[in-house]
Amino acid sequence: MQQLADTFWNLRGVYRVGGVLDIGTQMSLVRRPNGRFVVIDGCALDDAQRSALLALTGDGAQVDAVVHVHPFHTLHVEATHRLFPSARLHGTARHRRLFPSLPWSEAPMETWGGEHPFADMFDLSVPAGVDFDCPDERVHVASVLVRHRHSGIVHVDDTFNVIAAPGRLGAMLPQSSLRMHPMLARALRPERGAADAYAAWARALASHWADTRIVCSAHSAVRHLPAGGFAREVEGALDRVSGTLERHRRRHG
Repeated sequence: MQQLADTFWNLRGVYRVGGVLDIGTQMSLVRRPNGRFVVIDGCALDDAQRSALLALTGDGAQVDAVVHVHPFHTLHVEATHRLFPSARLHGTARHRRLFPSLPWSEAPMETWGGEHPFADMFDLSVPAGVDFDCPDERVHVASVLVRHRHSGIVHVDDTFNVIAAPGRLGAMLPQSSLRMHPMLARALRPERGAADAYAAWARALASHWADTRIVCSAHSAVRHLPAGGFAREVEGALDRVSGTLERHRRRHG
């Protein structure tokens, strides 16, 4: 468990593709102004991670809420609820559909407006122009991006990727800059204006969250950025998918 700011911790978990390649996954812990906590996402924890997390949160009793922000990250929803059974549980419509017996609170997260339950601490953003719950379940482009206002840290699953070498190689080889999800073309809605809506969303995010200094990205890495780096890297990521967006415009308008 790594502490990235005075009120923000990130935990990296193991997630193996095909049972072999560990591309990693994550969860984050954020201390609220009242001293209690919110957990973002869930992942498999080893004994040391679990012990550290429970020690910090009073054996879990100080966790007010757990929020699941990616509709297709579902493997650890039930286990995380068992770890924090008294916490209010928030998720997307797909989480609710897959786990109807869990005690979900409020509306699905992708529908929240500016006056959401954590407006005192988080800025939220949902990509425009793409299917949030994509009919092709292999396409995991959209999620609810979370920015912790106090620390300037962004927690994001899949929507932005960081390419990083696994294991010990990751400490020796440079990370990539932020990248859009490689399946963006399949996620764009087959309708006029979808590509422009996605581009406008990305540019607005680059501007509004420009002072972001750390991005916790699933699956691979935590990316530390210099001043102005978030805006530059999001704009750069958008440039790299310009061909994808232009092909969509030619087909759909």
